[in-house]
Amino acid sequence: MRLITNLVLGVSTAVALVGCKAGGDNQGLEYAPNMYHSVAYEPLSQITDPDAGWYFEALDDRSGEFYNSNPYNPYKMNLRMPPKHTVRRNEKGWLPYRGTNDADGLANADKLVSPIMDTTGVALQQGQVLYETYCKHCHGAKAGGDGKVAQGVKIDGVDHSMYPGVANLRGDAYKNITEGHIFHVITYGKGLMGAHGSQVSEEDRWKIAKYVKQLQKN
Repeated sequence: MRLITNLVLGVSTAVALVGCKAGGDNQGLEYAPNMYHSVAYEPLSQITDPDAGWYFEALDDRSGEFYNSNPYNPYKMNLRMPPKHTVRRNEKGWLPYRGTNDADGLANADKLVSPIMDTTGVALQQGQVLYETYCKHCHGAKAGGDGKVAQGVKIDGVDHSMYPGVANLRGDAYKNITEGHIFHVITYGKGLMGAHGSQVSEEDRWKIAKYVKQLQKN
């Protein structure tokens, strides 16, 4: 009897140890695996089998964890790779910005003309909202380089040191820069400023540039 008990314990221990071994795509044995594996759309893939990955589903409906087809599309397709040699345009027909992240790209950006013709002042108002969201904390409410990041701030009684070198966009060195220059710098960053091209759309970058020029006039 003791031999059988020892064999059972030995086999159970071996199975447990094998299950603990993980690496790469093999994450070992998991309890409630559907809690660990997110069921998110993979935009450039399409799995049409509704039972795919059913063994990861802890519920009784046998739905597949890997199924990711779009039931609202007549072809059940998600986002697909664009055809070769094509260029994406936005809803306004604008091509992606092709300026290069170097001195020549910045010099060429000085000559860019904003595609936003703001005759009603709406774009300027939207630019203010965007500026206050993305820029104010460093450059300050009036673009004087005196935002909380630049000055330092006390949070919950703790002093956070200032971050020197934030540009005063109202200073003599910047008052003659163009909207294209501002757009380019927002896109790629310059000096201490990081790139914001991935966070702010092209249209919104132009609106921010327009608002900065307005601040420089006041």
